[in-house]
Order: sequence, then structure tokens, then C-alpha cells
Amino acid sequence: MAHSFSRPTVPLPEVPVEIGMVLEDPASGFVGAVTNHEKSGGMWVVELEDRRGKRRAFPLGPGFWLEGKPITLVPARGPAAKVSRTNSGSRAVTGARAQVAKPSRIWVEGKHDAELVQHVWGADLALEGIAVEMLDGADHLEDVLTVFGPSAHAKAGVLLDHMVPGSKETRIAQAAMSQWPDHVLVLGHPYVDVWQAVKPARFGISQWPHVPRGTDIKTGTIEALGWGCTTGEAWSHILSRVRDFRDLEPALLGRVEELIDFVTSPSSITVS
Repeated sequence: MAHSFSRPTVPLPEVPVEIGMVLEDPASGFVGAVTNHEKSGGMWVVELEDRRGKRRAFPLGPGFWLEGKPITLVPARGPAAKVSRTNSGSRAVTGARAQVAKPSRIWVEGKHDAELVQHVWGADLALEGIAVEMLDGADHLEDVLTVFGPSAHAKAGVLLDHMVPGSKETRIAQAAMSQWPDHVLVLGHPYVDVWQAVKPARFGISQWPHVPRGTDIKTGTIEALGWGCTTGEAWSHILSRVRDFRDLEPALLGRVEELIDFVTSPSSITVS
């Protein structure tokens, strides 16, 4: 008489739920960070929120994936932790690894712009797999984009200084978006230099000094404030005073968030 043998089932690892951990529900395809977990109707449920703020609740137990592996989600041990935040104000995630860079990119004008964006939004960009690159000046935008080749799966988000009506930067932005409609978004702030996007109150002043036209904005600012240092030293001081998004002007905050949303929209993700 033949006997049939079933392969023993390997039990899934039990992982206590934590605020901020990123989970996937393979049945629905929903991916989000844990924002809450509680006992409701005699069972434990967990609430997940995706990057665009959509929330869904799921019962704890098997059926979740964490870092690409199936787990059984169990209630947290001890009191629930508070939601932690990144410098941009987003919910910090636990146990998530930085993704391999996606084809889409964000460009900024120079080193200081790049360092400020990374300081405030670095955790968000790493989680999304979006790299930030430098243009070394707005004049190079068309050449950079021509080489990059924007497409539905490789979008380009660009942040420029001094985006005001009639400025050179505004004309450059309009030309780029006309040449690559739907695949390029160029936004900017009204300040001549990104230094001025940091709230002046962080330095005990009511406003950044007015620098006469024709004078280098950085040099003029250093002289007007009497800092007596190099441009590099001045920027290090400015960046060190930026604690998080609350120390930046809204005119910059909204533009960067819009660019991140643009390059991480579903159409910019390459399908293998």
C-alpha cells in the first residue's frame, strides 16, 4: 500500500508590530507604514498608511510581508510606541532598506541645494529610491535632460532658484516642460539663492539682508551679516541651524514635496 507524505509546513516567524514599520499585504498589493494597532471587536487590527496618505486596516496574523519575506504579525510587546518623524515631517519607517535608485531623478542647481534637500528629505528619497543630482547652474538644464532622455518611466523633477515671472530661470523652465511634456516638471522658489529659503529667525534676524544687484548673493550676505567667514563656512553654519522642515520657508517646502510626488507617481516606475 502506497503512503503519501506531505511536506512539513515551516512556521512563519512571528514579528511584533511596530509603529513605522513598512508592511505589504500581498492579497491586495497595499504597501504602507504602520500608524496604529489596536484591539477592535475582539481581534487585533493594524492600520497601514501609504505614502499618499491612504489608510487601510488589516487583521493581525499571517499574510503580511516584511522586507520581502512572509511573516506572522503579532501584537506589540508593551505599550504602543509613538509615531516618529523624519526631518520632512513624514512618518519614519522601521526596518526598511534604501531602494536601488529608480530611473527617475530630481535635479537641483548646485551643491547647497542638494545638501539641503538631502538633509530634510533624505530619508524619504532613500525609501523611494530617488537620487538627487546637481545641474551646476540652470543654464545646463536642456543639455542634462537631452542626455537623460525623460520618459513615462524616467521622469525628471527639477528645482530652480529665482523662479519669478520674467526671470531667466522661468524661461528655462517653460522651455524644458514644453519640450518634454508630461515627463518633466520644473518648479522653484522665489529666492535668488537657496540660503534665503531657511527662515531668518533661526539666526536672530527678521529677514535676510538685501544684496544689491550685481553683487554675489552669498558674498553680499556674509558681508552684511558680518560673519567674516568663507562661503563654505557660512553654508555649514546655515545648514547646521536647519533642524527639520519647520525651519524652511513654505515656498520651498511645497515645491520639493510636489517634485517628489511627480517622480514617484506610478507611471514613473519601470515594469520588469
